[in-house]
Amino acid sequence: MLAIIKTGGKQYKVAEGDKIKVEKLAGEVGDSIKFDEVLFVGDEKKVEVGTPTIVKATVEGKIIDQDRHDKVWGIKFKAKKRFKLKFGHKQAYTEIEITKIA
Repeated sequence: MLAIIKTGGKQYKVAEGDKIKVEKLAGEVGDSIKFDEVLFVGDEKKVEVGTPTIVKATVEGKIIDQDRHDKVWGIKFKAKKRFKLKFGHKQAYTEIEITKIA
């Protein structure tokens, strides 16, 4: 069974047993989490599409890890002003294992 969930302003296609990295969510490692914004649920026999969400559908998961991605470098530069600034950014994420689609 597949589902499409919305969290952190992004949409993710998930199935039971999948591990996904989403924008940082509150919680500790080992906590369970429930996604109520389910946009699509279906398998080979039955498909249900929300308008925009499915009211009775939920997706449950377990937090595996709270970490940060690798550093991404950026540069700000202004021509003819002798201005150059190099900066780095490490985005925080939460890794979740999907346990149940209901």
